[in-house]
Amino acid sequence: QVQLVESGGGLVQTGGSLRLSCAASGKIFVINTMGWYRQAPGKQRELVASITSRGNTNYADSVKARFTISRDNAKNTMYLQMNSLKPEETAVYYCNADIRTSWGIITGREYWGQGTQVTVSS
Repeated sequence: QVQLVESGGGLVQTGGSLRLSCAASGKIFVINTMGWYRQAPGKQRELVASITSRGNTNYADSVKARFTISRDNAKNTMYLQMNSLKPEETAVYYCNADIRTSWGIITGREYWGQGTQVTVSS
C-alpha cells in the first residue's frame, strides 16, 4: 500500500555530484522521519543521513559538509544532494521512511525503497 521509489543514481567520477530522490506514494497519512542508507558489497547497510518531518537533519560523520538531505512534505519526496563523491561511496543507496497510514494508527511503520546504484569511478 505504500511505495518508496528512489531515482537519480548512476555513474560519476571522483569529485562529481549526484542528486538522489525518493518519492513516497500510496496510503499515507503522515511521514515521520525519512532517511538515506547505503550498502556497499560485503558491508553492512549504514545510515547516511536522516531528516525529521520538521526538517531536523542528522548526517554520518563521513558525509558531513558534502551531502545535503532535504524533503518536500507537500510532494512526499526526499532528496540527497551528494557532492565531492569518493570511490569508497560506491554502494546501493536506499530510501527509508517511518509512515503512518491512517489517523487511527498511532505509531508508524518502517518502509524501504528498492535501492538505486551509485558508482563512483576513480
